[in-house]
Amino acid sequence: MAYEVKFRERVMIYLEKGHTQKEAQEVFGVGTTAIKRWKKQYEETGNLAPKELHRSFRKVDPVKVAAYVKEHPDAYLREIAVVFSCGEHAIREALKKQKISRKKNQRIRRT
Repeated sequence: MAYEVKFRERVMIYLEKGHTQKEAQEVFGVGTTAIKRWKKQYEETGNLAPKELHRSFRKVDPVKVAAYVKEHPDAYLREIAVVFSCGEHAIREALKKQKISRKKNQRIRRT
């Protein structure tokens, strides 16, 4: 949970008035590590907005899987999994994130 920018600004103003980080911690109830981070960010960038999270994919990029499925609409999940070197479950989850449903079943014929 990120603190609001106005709250961070109030902490920085409090520090600029000559108070220590320990005092700011006690008054605002924020850890000194967070205060140090905010202070460093403010000195480097000039703003106190929370940084945007950059998350990577664990196994498969859902956008690449969606593009592959568009090119190969008849491919089974196991075939797609071989192309991306992962399991069928990872492909299923990647397609689920893109809201693409696959209703293909490989039917077994009994003779």
